[in-house]
Amino acid sequence: MRIGKAKPDLASTAGARDSSASATSSCTPAAATAARIAAAHRDTPGALLPILHAVQDELGCIPPDAVEPIAQALNLSRAEVHGVITFYPHFRQVPAGRRVVAVCQAESCQAMGSEVLSSHIRARLGCDFHATAADGSVTLEPAYCLGLCAMSPAITIDGHPYARVTPDRFDQLMQQADTLSTEADAQRPVQQ
Repeated sequence: MRIGKAKPDLASTAGARDSSASATSSCTPAAATAARIAAAHRDTPGALLPILHAVQDELGCIPPDAVEPIAQALNLSRAEVHGVITFYPHFRQVPAGRRVVAVCQAESCQAMGSEVLSSHIRARLGCDFHATAADGSVTLEPAYCLGLCAMSPAITIDGHPYARVTPDRFDQLMQQADTLSTEADAQRPVQQ
């Protein structure tokens, strides 16, 4: 049996925070965006969550190459930043579909039929929670209280809340959203 010296795990040591690592990483547009946002917010108390929200708002997700510049700006390990991203279901690591549907999964909505509604929505969209339809048209996400408890079950479509949603009403709302999207696309000037 050979006895050797253990090698430290970079993710759990200050070595993961070494700023010299940036020289070896590639500078992608996502990394540059994350670095710019992190620099602007780094002195804010509790800056990590506002930075992650701003990156996702601008890029549509928090891609893996955005983690390192955020970690460097805040003197955190990549594992610490990644852990926060994966802990909160709001954060995505891949872009969402063209439309985002969120279905409340809180107790009030469950008591008023959100499980039946969720089953209908998953079948209608052809994807499960935390997934995007194969054609990229829609991403389905769970929500944990939309603040519409007195009018359960509730959903959002592209951030717009809807209450007392039934399977039939969901189908109507999606048809209306698709119609509005088609009309808006028709009014945009053609790019040449």
